[in-house]
Amino acid sequence: MKQISALVFVYVFAALTNSAPDQTSPSKLVDNYVAAEMAREHIPGLALGVYREGRIIKAQGYGLSNVELNALAKPESIFQSGSVGKQFTATAVMMLVEEGKVGLDDGITKYFPESPASWRPIKVRNLLSHTSGLAEYESDEKTKPGGPINLRADYTEDELVKIIETFPLDFQPGEKWAYRNTNYVLLGVLIHKVTGEFYGDFLQERIFKPLGMTSTRIISEADIIPNRSAGYRLVKGELKNQEWVSPTMDSTSDGALYFNVLDLAKWDGALYTEKLLKRASLDQMWTVAQLNDGKPNKGNYGFAWAIDQVNGHKVIEHGGAWQGFTTYIARYVDDKLTVVVLTNLDAAHSSPGKIAHHVAGLYNPALMPPASKPGENK
Repeated sequence: MKQISALVFVYVFAALTNSAPDQTSPSKLVDNYVAAEMAREHIPGLALGVYREGRIIKAQGYGLSNVELNALAKPESIFQSGSVGKQFTATAVMMLVEEGKVGLDDGITKYFPESPASWRPIKVRNLLSHTSGLAEYESDEKTKPGGPINLRADYTEDELVKIIETFPLDFQPGEKWAYRNTNYVLLGVLIHKVTGEFYGDFLQERIFKPLGMTSTRIISEADIIPNRSAGYRLVKGELKNQEWVSPTMDSTSDGALYFNVLDLAKWDGALYTEKLLKRASLDQMWTVAQLNDGKPNKGNYGFAWAIDQVNGHKVIEHGGAWQGFTTYIARYVDDKLTVVVLTNLDAAHSSPGKIAHHVAGLYNPALMPPASKPGENK
């Protein structure tokens, strides 16, 4: 591990010494901070994007995107999304809502007619806001050997849904908030049922292609993907490759995309416009969902975004982690500033949310948080 850390440091240092000489510029302060955090957390590679209204003001790779190949991380490097991918699924659902094909207050039994009676109170908006009460399908208990979910098995959508339907609810729909990937798996199936298209194909045609996000797509281990990064786990101080999961379990709609910081600038820019959704729909996604008692949920969660404030400045954000990658996007909408951090180290050992928040504070001191918060896991 010491050899790997030293090698990564050499590549980060080499990249930084070729950058601008002004040691007090925000960009240089960011470089120094990121290098220090990568060394502290033993992060092999990281890509950073900083945008103002979708315009790139900094796009930088640090360290190694692939340790075995000594491949440098760069802005073009492809990382797995983890749960940052949920915002694309939610946007697709809201497109269908605007088209009158889906209703936020539709009971999900309309789309899953063979589901148990306990699902009858669950509405589409409950899935979007994690207030459905559905159990986590990827919990350690459910994915352990002999459990109902085998991450190395291929399932059809119907097979996976039927397994999920056997899990008892954790609470009555709308009564509480609990982050559950299950909600977004079902939303992807819903998109397929309504449109006749696999959710990934729908995203490609309705979001990625129109925005020119040419490097963004559903995960595929089989396809040749230029600039693909490798994901890693840190085990007893040593880097290990990510464990293999089946193509089915690696392409679900709860966060299974490839993207880079260049494409995410286009995504960020589109969210300041009505290219994809009307302003009212975007505002609804960025408003904390209410529980049955009319109170805001404890997660400060809208539809695929958490809504918070930093020193009185609104920030909508989300993190992700999956297969040896961690990600974070923080959009300071009042300040028109967005920071994206993508790493290729597991969530137990990397803090992309903390890095994103601190970087924002280096560009705008009013945004420097008193303490950073961890990212959401996929």
